[in-house]
Amino acid sequence: MHTITGSKYTIAWRASAAALVFVCAAGFAQAAEPRLSVEDLAVRADAGDRDAMRTLADTYYVGRDGIEPDYIKAAEWFRRLARLGDRNAQTSLGLMYARGYGVAKNMAEAHRWWNFAAVQNDPGAQYNLGLTYVQGEGVEVNFERAVRWFREAARRGHVQAQFNLGLLLNEGKGITRDPREAYYWIKVAALQGDERAQQHLQSLAAGLS
Repeated sequence: MHTITGSKYTIAWRASAAALVFVCAAGFAQAAEPRLSVEDLAVRADAGDRDAMRTLADTYYVGRDGIEPDYIKAAEWFRRLARLGDRNAQTSLGLMYARGYGVAKNMAEAHRWWNFAAVQNDPGAQYNLGLTYVQGEGVEVNFERAVRWFREAARRGHVQAQFNLGLLLNEGKGITRDPREAYYWIKVAALQGDERAQQHLQSLAAGLS
């Protein structure tokens, strides 16, 4: 039986960080014309320009145009944007609390911000909530809620959520055991290139026969 382990979740956390960097890169591309200094961006951001807030947060998170990464400033700008209801910023701020980047590590606070983003259907936040309920980080372990959030993210194409949902279905954790649906979700993840899912497919198929 393919049990969900802490090491697999560590891998998943890294993937979430990579996704955040990708979002940042996309933000840079949109802001490239014209390219403003951080001082000009700060003026616009203070006037309520959300694009400027996002670009500042991204810039301080990864470092750009001679600006060194500054997680404290990145967290400040993500927080301002998150308070305005931006789901991407809420997910990013939650990740910073989960990792202790620019803020004191606080899984309860990470969970709070991911909840805000999850109800706005952000698949990354939904997936991260699933992880917290499996691991008991910031909340009590609750496999039923883990299944709920993994399923929400899986339906929106989140490959790691698809794989983890399949594992929970196969083990009957938080839901009635259903090997056929487990196989379905792990196959969907495998078709998206998830190597762990590809490795599990053969043994899962054998269990159906």
